[in-house]
Amino acid sequence: MGVTQSLELPHGTGSYPVGCTDVMVGQTQKGLFFRLFYPCTPCDGAEQPSWIPRYEYYCGLADYMNMNRRWCAPLLSVTFGSCKIPVSWDAPFRLSSHKYPLIIFSHGLGAFRTVYSAVCIEMASRGFLVMALEHRDHSASATYFCKLNPEAPDFPEAQVQEQWLTYRGAPKEKEFRFRNPQLHQRANECIRGLKLIRSINNGKAVANLLQTDFDLSVLKDNVDLTKAAVMGHSFGGATSILALVKEAQFKCAVALDAWMFPLENSLYPKVTKPVLFVNTEAFQTAESVAKMKKIATTSSETKIITILGTVHQSQTDFTFLAGNLVNKVFKTRGTIDPYKGLNLTNQAALAFLQKHLRKSISPSCSGALSGPGGSDGFRELEADFKDASLSGGVQKCC
Repeated sequence: MGVTQSLELPHGTGSYPVGCTDVMVGQTQKGLFFRLFYPCTPCDGAEQPSWIPRYEYYCGLADYMNMNRRWCAPLLSVTFGSCKIPVSWDAPFRLSSHKYPLIIFSHGLGAFRTVYSAVCIEMASRGFLVMALEHRDHSASATYFCKLNPEAPDFPEAQVQEQWLTYRGAPKEKEFRFRNPQLHQRANECIRGLKLIRSINNGKAVANLLQTDFDLSVLKDNVDLTKAAVMGHSFGGATSILALVKEAQFKCAVALDAWMFPLENSLYPKVTKPVLFVNTEAFQTAESVAKMKKIATTSSETKIITILGTVHQSQTDFTFLAGNLVNKVFKTRGTIDPYKGLNLTNQAALAFLQKHLRKSISPSCSGALSGPGGSDGFRELEADFKDASLSGGVQKCC
């Protein structure tokens, strides 16, 4: 493999082809912006979207890494500009005799709606509707909203103008006081996302300011909101836990390498619903895992596992798309093969969701997630967790 060679994002392994679209609702910062991944009908010659949607995100990544935009943004553009997401853009939604369960996905610090495409694609390929939010709390490396321009000419494209929101770092001595309010804003955005899907599912017309070719009304009566979960990575992992506490309709949470620091101590006894913590080997501290175990004492169905040989970025798309040079500088890969690491993460998440949402996720994964005689897939995986001790295996904490 060359110095600059990168891998490709993995295709979904489930039985459903995957489509995606972008949705922005509301003409203020309190609206919502997200990428929707969904089961679709195959579409010949469908466009594959770029992984980084616009140049402003390269500038935002440079800001997040505290590097000069003038040289860093062009370098990032050269590195990632040709990367595509292996899904069909604006593809027709696949109607089904059963309704699709919902996952709301929350990104980590400095990320945005496309950075976890590999995880979201896998979930959608197994029959989930996945809303990958782009948070507006200044934790994304960059994002924007559209607002009305009263002085614009009288045609729709000119009547809205973009307002960009940049990443804000926290002063070290005041980090909790800075991050905790952000955490609550993020959790509230997850809840608003759930409510938006509920409205669309009930038949309410919702205007997408981005004017894509995807018709949101096709979701009507096709989403099973009794099977809603929240999921996230790092800061998004903490967000998923808080959203689970705040919103009764979320049945469970999957926290990928959760950054526990922003959660207030008073929250832990309130986490009574199931949480799956999927940790990487290199990121977590004893203090952080102790906080996870506090949650496990109040929720008997909470599980904590560690994927050996992984680093914090192993659960993001960077682990595939960063070339060798970028990987050496930013440590985007651990010792485990990136595809194997993500596959272990996805298997654990899918088995956990299957158990707690009571859903047969996809016929194509029944062998991997369910044993003979209908035994529950997570119990089967737990046996593997207990026995795994080598790099590339899974270690179970509790």
